[in-house]
Amino acid sequence: MSRHRCARAAVFSAGSWGTAVAKIMADAGTRVIVHARRDEIVDAINTRHRNPDYFPDIGLPANLTATTDPAAALDGADLLVLSIPAQSLRAGLAAWAPHIGPDTLILSLMKGVELGSGLRASQVITEVTGVSAERVAVLSGPNLAREIMAGRPAAATIACPDEDAAQRVQRACHTPYFRSYTSTDVIGCELGGAVKNVIALAVGIASGMGLGDNAAAMLITRGLAETTRLAAAMGAHPATLAGLSGLGDLVATCSSPLSRNRTFGSHLGHGLSVEEATAATRQTTEGVKSAQAIHALAHTQGVEMPITDVVSALLHEKITLDQAADALTRRPPQPER
Repeated sequence: MSRHRCARAAVFSAGSWGTAVAKIMADAGTRVIVHARRDEIVDAINTRHRNPDYFPDIGLPANLTATTDPAAALDGADLLVLSIPAQSLRAGLAAWAPHIGPDTLILSLMKGVELGSGLRASQVITEVTGVSAERVAVLSGPNLAREIMAGRPAAATIACPDEDAAQRVQRACHTPYFRSYTSTDVIGCELGGAVKNVIALAVGIASGMGLGDNAAAMLITRGLAETTRLAAAMGAHPATLAGLSGLGDLVATCSSPLSRNRTFGSHLGHGLSVEEATAATRQTTEGVKSAQAIHALAHTQGVEMPITDVVSALLHEKITLDQAADALTRRPPQPER
């Protein structure tokens, strides 16, 4: 793999996190083109340097443009950045794969597990596109899009089996306000990002029910334990879960009012139905879709994940809110491990 710089990146799509990473890369000197589905978003980015749907108050760099044509976005791209809902990845990639260049690196920003298959995003990417795992990297960490768009400091892990590829991506998104660290532990990086969304739902539920900060801290800590158990069972290095893509992302997502998953959980804790919470949150909440897939994955791996089990059951109306609270806070005593 060449050590040349990723000079041109295609970012799919123009959601909040995709826009934030597109801005990071543009600020790092990478030429960025965003693929958006709607003409009005493309026009706003190209003429007013704004994304009116998510960040109407924040200007975008001049070297960041947009198009609705996936082939045009991918033409000559050194790097394809994927930031779409995890459950939409397979269908989207099937349409875009013919336009991906033979040397293009693919960077996944997705933090979910595919329903039915139980595959992580990087696995879906290699399966659908036929590219080797060495050309697929993942980026994960405590990255709240609104703060990054405002230029507040943040960091993330970039994981790829090919260290040189990870370093190329690292160079493409290095700015004074955004720092990245490289890793080869793709499994740990992805599972940390996916499971933390489910734990954040649990923390939000506890918050909405007024259970207090001690309960939140308990759920975060025990949530990290069950995430680490699953990741280790699937071949990840446990230390990865103590890093940015594990503990770091978990703390940010469980603690911040900017977190979609925590907010969604809080709506549930206040007594809203899943449908009402979906309408109130208004953005994709990956933990809602991934909870069932992660629950199934844990069962397949023979890993105990009590918080994930409770959240999945509540989302599918198998238990009531009060039963969920009891299950989350009143488990039988046992050794800490």
